Amino acid sequence: MSDLQVRPVPVVCGGRDDVAGGPVRELLKHRAVPLGESTMVRRLLPSLGRRMVGAWCFVDHYGPDDIAGEAGMQVPPHPHIGLQTVSWLHAGEVLHRDSLGSLQTVRSKELGLMTAGRAIAHSEESPREHGRTLHGAQLWVALPEEHRNAEPAFEHHADLPFVEGGGIKATVILGELDGTASPGAAYTPIVGADLELAAGAEARLPLEPDFEYAALTMSGVTEVDGVRMEPGQMLYLGCGRSELPLRAETDGGLVLLGGEPFEEKLVMWWNFVARTGEEIATARAEWTAGERFGEVRGYEGARLAAPTMPETPLKARGRTR
Repeated sequence: MSDLQVRPVPVVCGGRDDVAGGPVRELLKHRAVPLGESTMVRRLLPSLGRRMVGAWCFVDHYGPDDIAGEAGMQVPPHPHIGLQTVSWLHAGEVLHRDSLGSLQTVRSKELGLMTAGRAIAHSEESPREHGRTLHGAQLWVALPEEHRNAEPAFEHHADLPFVEGGGIKATVILGELDGTASPGAAYTPIVGADLELAAGAEARLPLEPDFEYAALTMSGVTEVDGVRMEPGQMLYLGCGRSELPLRAETDGGLVLLGGEPFEEKLVMWWNFVARTGEEIATARAEWTAGERFGEVRGYEGARLAAPTMPETPLKARGRTR
């Protein structure tokens, strides 16, 4: 998925300056951002004062939207460097195309994982014949220095491992949870898990104390460590937790994100994650010139034009402004 803002704001990420050393309960405010022709998303990360959760550096939540008789999601070809994209649906389907030649429909509770590495381009769209509802989250993972220029790749995993008990089923999207590991490629100590909670469920989910965590509510009314949450809200939880109390008033769904705090300092601008403004300027120029990123074949429409670079030089300064 792309950041389609006409004037994207450079975001500085990484480092441990604002990582809570102990448990906290910080509700993050979202921004409403248009995505393509007909989709609005709630952008929860990066946000003012909170740039990353582990290596997770971008979180959009969208839907549930009624797209019967509409085009649905339409995100034209666009470039990425230095990150992984994670497509996660609760309803609907998204057709992925990329410059490697991948063509894959990703459906509810299936993992679409794209590693951009040194450079890739892709598009995302609702298939012409699609279901009535579109609901999901789009997530980015920053790649560490040793892997950020890796060869690009795309993975699709229709069957993911899970753990369950106490009225909760936890599907492991990426990384590892309670000894169960996702088949998706991970390059830092990380976890992403989809939590299904039955009405009335009360349980304590085991966590890694060295990880920082956040929970995104997808559906229903839930309590995360005593904080009542509704769909579209995201709660930052900090570090130092060995377990997470969960309770559901109704059937509900959460996405748990976590990982070791990301020490490297990054610059995020548009669809690029880099270490310096010069790297971003070079990637933008190469996309504009039709170099480096390859071609996405089969998408009916023009590719995205890169926004104008900001006048202020982009510099990595840490996790806070």
